[in-house]
Amino acid sequence: MIGTATAVGDHLRDWRQRRRMSQLDLALEADISTRHLSFVETGRAQPSRDMLLRLTDQLEIPLRDRNVILVAAGFAPVFPQRSLDDPALAAARRAVGLILTGHEPFPAMAVDRQWNLVSANRMVAALLTGIDADLLAPPLNVIRLSLHPRGLARSTDNFHEWRAHILDRLRREVELTADQGLADLLTEVRAYPIPGGQAPRTPTDALAGVAIPFQLRTAEGGVLSFLSTTTVFGTPVDVTLSELTLEAFFPADAATAMALRAMAVGLD
Repeated sequence: MIGTATAVGDHLRDWRQRRRMSQLDLALEADISTRHLSFVETGRAQPSRDMLLRLTDQLEIPLRDRNVILVAAGFAPVFPQRSLDDPALAAARRAVGLILTGHEPFPAMAVDRQWNLVSANRMVAALLTGIDADLLAPPLNVIRLSLHPRGLARSTDNFHEWRAHILDRLRREVELTADQGLADLLTEVRAYPIPGGQAPRTPTDALAGVAIPFQLRTAEGGVLSFLSTTTVFGTPVDVTLSELTLEAFFPADAATAMALRAMAVGLD
């Protein structure tokens, strides 16, 4: 992320180029003249607050960074950033809890912008047996846990496929958000050694060519196969909510569904 000392025009140009948009593209989307946008980017014109909000909306800039741009232009931040414990976010907190609990007996979790675990249902913990304690200590980072050789990497049956999927997703998030923490995380996990005995294999399951499952070897249920889905809050106006992602895992086959239901009975 660019520092707050950067000129507002430099911020906008950086995000426009990151989105691979020309000045003409952005001007048309924001319904302003290309000349005026050029003047804003070079500092020859001072944009209004409303114009900045329109431009940052068209560029799909994260709310956290929209605040940075507003401050750089001399305006107060518009989007509040509150802890999930804040009373103002009580309804959202309840919604997250209902979604996670309601997804049982299948695993689901909520993560923040940098993939740190915010909350999870009981089934997530049930699948993390045998993991090194230091990887489970707060803040628990889900990406690090997934790819670390002392984490889930050694028990992921299709590790090479899953690792490639995770790295590609993380790379795209770095491009979209310009988040330095995510960039550092990507550099870190790319350097992890491949666990011994993990050789690339040709997918043979029914999902080959359609989706990449997460296949986890467990002591209780054998190899469990999951499909994952991502949920975000629609049109959030709070920075914290805009950066919250819910990851839900569904059984990819009948055997996995049966094994998870049996594991859930043991938790009751």
